[in-house]
Amino acid sequence: MGASMTSATNGEKSDYGQRPYEAPPESTEVVFVRHGQSAPYRDGEPFALVDGQGDPPLSDLGQWQAQQVSGRLATVKIAAVYVTNLQRTAQTAAPLLHHLKQKARIAPDLREVHLGDWEGGLFRKRVAEGHPVVHEIQRTQNWGAIPGAETAEQLRIRVVAALEQIHLSHPGERVVVVSHGGAIGAALSHATGSRSMAFSAADNASISHLVITGDRWLVRRFNDTGHLDGELSSEAQGLT
Repeated sequence: MGASMTSATNGEKSDYGQRPYEAPPESTEVVFVRHGQSAPYRDGEPFALVDGQGDPPLSDLGQWQAQQVSGRLATVKIAAVYVTNLQRTAQTAAPLLHHLKQKARIAPDLREVHLGDWEGGLFRKRVAEGHPVVHEIQRTQNWGAIPGAETAEQLRIRVVAALEQIHLSHPGERVVVVSHGGAIGAALSHATGSRSMAFSAADNASISHLVITGDRWLVRRFNDTGHLDGELSSEAQGLT
């Protein structure tokens, strides 16, 4: 809880009231945006790979979501916008970057978890089928249950290192990081000391908020979709 003090004179008592949260002066505010909805996977048509990871573009709905993200953040002071080396993050950031008249900065280590043998879109099919390994991932809280996949700890280490570098580059500033559900989840679970997949279900184009001050990480917001107006908005746009 925040508190403010109003000075008193002539022997009056001081007044202590609540006030909005203010990030410490040397902290970095990281506004995470999960990329918009990407194109669907179809049997026999795997996604093209970039550095071994599936790289689908945004769907029509995802493009609409990117515009809503830009509108939500248009009045926020932003020092830099980071994306990964996968096109769905760059496409999500594009409307905001156009508004800010900035160029994206690439942070490859904030890319999605590597899914090993289930890359190229196959992961989505396995989830829809209820494959036993999907249940094992949830039970163990570890992506490494997938053959050849990155483990939850490997994901956490690279994501934390990338964010620590961003913190060093932006003390006292706010940045936007357009990333992926697994990477955002790893960052927030690290910040809270929670189970590794406790925050792995962020919606497409949702906003989460992390404040980094040295080794202190504070979660301020998770899965904020107020700018999307829920599912009814996308249906009204004729994009579902």
